[in-house]
Amino acid sequence: MLKRTLGEIVRRDFPPGDAGLITVNDVEVSADLKEAKVFVGVVGNTASKQRAMGLLNGHRGQVQFELGRAIVLRYTPKISFHLDESVERGNRILSILDELEKQEPPKP
Repeated sequence: MLKRTLGEIVRRDFPPGDAGLITVNDVEVSADLKEAKVFVGVVGNTASKQRAMGLLNGHRGQVQFELGRAIVLRYTPKISFHLDESVERGNRILSILDELEKQEPPKP
């Protein structure tokens, strides 16, 4: 529920632009529900990823406030944004595997 709501807030408040397209990939919540790590993906170059993280961290309080209004919980978790580069790492591994397959001599 947190992931979906945060995704909607980010989509609405941070449209694609200089900071690239920002998506919420995952949310890890502590056992006491007081803290949440929000893993975001950013489509764009390194500079746009840095701008996106700056925007998100700069507006963290506003996003957390909107989250508290949208979801009724005993505590609104304190959120922290983290850049999720797992998609890029996965794509890199797949491209390396493709290159290795092309370099293998054909089997008799």
